Amino acid sequence: MKVRSAARLGAAALMLLMMAIAPDASADAAQAKDLFKAMSDYLGKQTKMSFDLDTSLEVVTNDQQKLSLTSSGSLTMVRPDKVRMVRHGGFANTEFYFDGKMLSLFRRDQNKYSKIEIPGSVEHLTEELRDKYRRPLPAADLLSANVYDAMMPDVKDVKDLGTGFIRGIECDHIAFRTDEVDWQLWIARGDRPYPVRLIITSKKVAGSPQYQVDVTDFKTGGQVSSADFSFVPPPGARRVQPSELTSFDELPDFYKPQEVSK
Repeated sequence: MKVRSAARLGAAALMLLMMAIAPDASADAAQAKDLFKAMSDYLGKQTKMSFDLDTSLEVVTNDQQKLSLTSSGSLTMVRPDKVRMVRHGGFANTEFYFDGKMLSLFRRDQNKYSKIEIPGSVEHLTEELRDKYRRPLPAADLLSANVYDAMMPDVKDVKDLGTGFIRGIECDHIAFRTDEVDWQLWIARGDRPYPVRLIITSKKVAGSPQYQVDVTDFKTGGQVSSADFSFVPPPGARRVQPSELTSFDELPDFYKPQEVSK
């Protein structure tokens, strides 16, 4: 029985491999770029935007086992310089507040917070968090005023993979390749072309782990509920240095990054 089961699994894997090769023949790069540009233009026009998100970050252990670390949250943004995000994960419950001048980081489960002066736009904030503080916001590129220009410069290959459904929403499915990563994007069809799912695959990290973001309850304009972008510490909260807010990101501090493959 074990032999027969293994044979069935092998046949299924071969069928999936054959199916994965097929789309190359009919891939339409120009149409995929047009779909991505339309989504970028739509997002860039929004002065207010909010959505819920579920993320899954894969890590690869030293013995090559893949593990997925998941979290959920919500984000509200008002251009050009206000954003608030709440995240709930297995290791931390965290909150970001940015009012155009001050970034506040809050670990609600520990009642600790930190404040950093970062005057400027949301785009400047995401760059500072990524490059200086090593704490990138989930789906930060999707918050750019021009997502197309932010994500396309290093793209070497583009494919239109047709349509698919996610949670009952019909989406255009497009795929992109760079030297470092592959990424796929599912965009809601119709007059609201917002991102429904983004998957990024790290090609030069051992085991090719993926990072997935699913967007739900997407709202714009008057649909967006009012939010407080300035943080007021709750009673008893203790202010600490940013470095003292351990396990603040999706990847807890006790996970050590894999070596990049040559």
